[in-house]
Amino acid sequence: MSGRLRLAAGPAVALVLALAACAPAAAPRAVAEAVPCVAGSLRGQGSSAQTNAVNTWIRNYQIACSGATVAYGSTGSGAGVRAFLAGSGDFAGTDSPLTAPEQAAADARCGRGPAVHLPMVIAPIALAYTVAGVDDLRLAPATVARIFAGAVTSWDDPLIAADNPGVPLPATAVRTVHRSDSSGTTANFTGFLAATAGAGWRFGTDSTWAAPGGSAARGSNGVASAIARTDGAIGYVEASYARFHQLAVARVRNGAGEFAAVTDEAAGRTVAAAGVTGAGGDLRLAVDHRTAVLGAYPIVLVTYEVVCRTGTPARTRPLLRGFLTYTAGPAGQAAAARLGYAPLPEQLRRKVAAVVAGLD
Repeated sequence: MSGRLRLAAGPAVALVLALAACAPAAAPRAVAEAVPCVAGSLRGQGSSAQTNAVNTWIRNYQIACSGATVAYGSTGSGAGVRAFLAGSGDFAGTDSPLTAPEQAAADARCGRGPAVHLPMVIAPIALAYTVAGVDDLRLAPATVARIFAGAVTSWDDPLIAADNPGVPLPATAVRTVHRSDSSGTTANFTGFLAATAGAGWRFGTDSTWAAPGGSAARGSNGVASAIARTDGAIGYVEASYARFHQLAVARVRNGAGEFAAVTDEAAGRTVAAAGVTGAGGDLRLAVDHRTAVLGAYPIVLVTYEVVCRTGTPARTRPLLRGFLTYTAGPAGQAAAARLGYAPLPEQLRRKVAAVVAGLD
């Protein structure tokens, strides 16, 4: 993935439309047949990592179902969860499972039953970079940790050179870019570093960036835009944004010792190996960033839609079930895949669809 697409960065909706324009057009009748139409209105907000997929799902659903209005705000995972807990969102998109206090508050909000996590979007987290003259970059987890901890300051550093034998590396200054807002992407990326880099990462795992230095940008598109315009920049971003901006992305060493590329198949292998840790329809997953599965890409986030298993108000319940039935179905997952996301592994997709069918 090298090269640059000469397009100006814009709002998330414009980004979705541009991505959709590059995808093969589907016949209106085929879209309509794939969508279980329900009239009404629905509101959600949260993860910016899934915004491209959700806005495309909304567009497809509303084209097929003229009586439906679905809105999604790309506010970040933390804000989405807070809105759901406050009752101002019918569902929340989050890249990190709820904490124990958040789960208790969500269960109380639902009233008649627990809140559950429905994995809906698989998004590899790309290490996107702009370094003049470097089109193929390989990075071990310990190297990534030292770059983002501020210990590696130039691209010709011996650590980077050891990962890239024979590759000419410039003395360009390393300029890291991280999220300024509370972000599940940050939580997953720092979770990867904490799990794989050992003593090289001492800043913990959190949705708020804690390491010193670097520059901050709001949202996935903000990070990608900052990388695109800065020579020497590197940052972590959900892969569809890196693809949209045509940013070069690094291959990352996995637990099998391979430098794995950012592909749908590689991300799917990591998620397929994850275990379900929830119960009673709660499908939260334990992703192993140290997986030794051959060909697996190790930095993967799973975005969940958090909903009430029981207790969704009667006025929104049918539309919530209908919309999520489409998103978890083959047509919805295929639409997300055309934007650069990895489709849910089929066994997991069927589990999600079964829980959605039973929402009450």
